[in-house]
Amino acid sequence: MARDEPKEEVVTTIIEGKEKNEDEQEKGEEMKPWEQHSAVISIPRYDYNASSKILRNSHSGFLITCPIKREKSATKEAIGILEKYIVSNPDAKRRKICTEDANEECNGSGEAAADDLVNSESGNSIEKSDILSLVKLTRSGLVLFKFPFDKSPAVVDIVSQIFQSLESGILKSPLWCNRILPIQGTCRLDEKELKKIVTKLVDQFMKNRQKETGNSIKFAVGYNRRGIEETEMKNLRKEASTDPDIFALLDRNKCFSVVAAAVKEIVPDSIVDLKDPELCVLVEVLPLSGVPDKTAIVGVSVLPRALVSTKPRLCIKALVSDTKEMNKKKK
Repeated sequence: MARDEPKEEVVTTIIEGKEKNEDEQEKGEEMKPWEQHSAVISIPRYDYNASSKILRNSHSGFLITCPIKREKSATKEAIGILEKYIVSNPDAKRRKICTEDANEECNGSGEAAADDLVNSESGNSIEKSDILSLVKLTRSGLVLFKFPFDKSPAVVDIVSQIFQSLESGILKSPLWCNRILPIQGTCRLDEKELKKIVTKLVDQFMKNRQKETGNSIKFAVGYNRRGIEETEMKNLRKEASTDPDIFALLDRNKCFSVVAAAVKEIVPDSIVDLKDPELCVLVEVLPLSGVPDKTAIVGVSVLPRALVSTKPRLCIKALVSDTKEMNKKKK
């Protein structure tokens, strides 16, 4: 009898499993097409050490905006999109995007990442064990992936390829990912650190596009603080009143002046043009989970005019036009 008890437990478990699957199938009938098929793509686990890594070093990656409470759907959809442009072999059957510390899922031997990730900036491929990590955030409507700090793939080129594929019809319009911002580097919200990273990225931009832009350039700066809730903003302003050095760059004008000074350091003849800039510097506060109090991290991107929209404000272009978005909502 003692030997039969485990069998009964197994049978019970199987029956419960079948009931659960039937319930899921019934729910699946009411789900939208993407939600049904996205089940084949598993969501990677969060890299809970990501915040401390970003605090120590600058990282590149992708910040994705999506509808609130649709972060899981957007994560699955983003994985399906990004893997086509990051993995050197788009026909690879095994997914390469997961957390750095999930060795059992990504195969500690490196077999799961059999294809190299492409670093088009250097012309070299990223080591096959280096993959994107999913970063936990404190705000809804956002998804953040990052690369290891010592790898800097051409994230701007990757997003450019995604837009080209959408325009040509090669890539289907996403349902949940609204925008994909290529993060070229991260730093603390500090004047010296921000100026340093902007200077580096602008210098890189000018070297890559010297023939197109010449020695002068029109630029614009975008600053998004959605990563800090309004209640937190009020508390931080109170702290800043007693200690002016704390989050001085929360003030938009102060942040703009620091970024503009960094641009002019590289291109002295540069001028501000909010309507038709050739170079756009986007600064985005990242609502990272697990960072110390009185600490804020920003992601920085220096983008060409083709990737941004200037109205109603300066930001990365939407993956789907407003017209298409309205049509989807009507359906």
